[in-house]
Amino acid sequence: MTEGHELVISTDPAHPANLIPELCRAFYNLGWVTGTGGGICIRQGDKVFIAPSGVQKERILPDHIFVLPYPQPPPSPHTDRIFLRRPTVPLKESACTPLFWNAFTLRDAGSCIHTHSQHAVMATLLFGDATSTKTEKIGEFRISHQEMIKGVRLGGTGKALSYLDTLVVPIIDNTPNEEDLKDSMAEAMEKYPDAAGILVRRHGVYVWGPDWEKAKTQAECLDYLFEIGVKMKLAGLPTVLQA
Repeated sequence: MTEGHELVISTDPAHPANLIPELCRAFYNLGWVTGTGGGICIRQGDKVFIAPSGVQKERILPDHIFVLPYPQPPPSPHTDRIFLRRPTVPLKESACTPLFWNAFTLRDAGSCIHTHSQHAVMATLLFGDATSTKTEKIGEFRISHQEMIKGVRLGGTGKALSYLDTLVVPIIDNTPNEEDLKDSMAEAMEKYPDAAGILVRRHGVYVWGPDWEKAKTQAECLDYLFEIGVKMKLAGLPTVLQA
């Protein structure tokens, strides 16, 4: 048995190493993680389970999952991350890992999901200022008076929003390398403490929750709201109504 094998092999369907492949298949069928894009992590106690990067997300197996300690020990001169377990096959942990850690440290999240949903990408192009001459570093997706807003929580982990609330999701600029989004994502999370996710222009969205169920629910609700917000915008309808 390879080192750390027992961390990812379980007959329990609710074990994170079993849930992550199941969820990735579901997200693939939604068009969220095609072309090896996107990712998910689940934090359980003092361990974080993360999907690999650059693989067919609908074909991930429990043995492909990386396990990291939480919190992470301080980085050493030789490594920037500590692992409890790596896959036996040559895989790399998700490029989203530093961004997932933002959700853990800034929101005490139990799970974070990253998708390349076309609805999210279109929302970043039609809301906020997507031009190169913008003066604000962070744009905003805003929508109100939609029933699905009630499935989103304050800060992603707090109380549920109301139908009458205006949902605001910040939009940050993309970078050539995903890990370089870490600081701008953290800046947006600090500036928008009530946001349950961060949109990345021309890229996708990061959504988190106190556990995987609530993170998944919020990812689904936000994706619905991005889609209908885009349709309303294209139809010339206001996405935010006055109370």
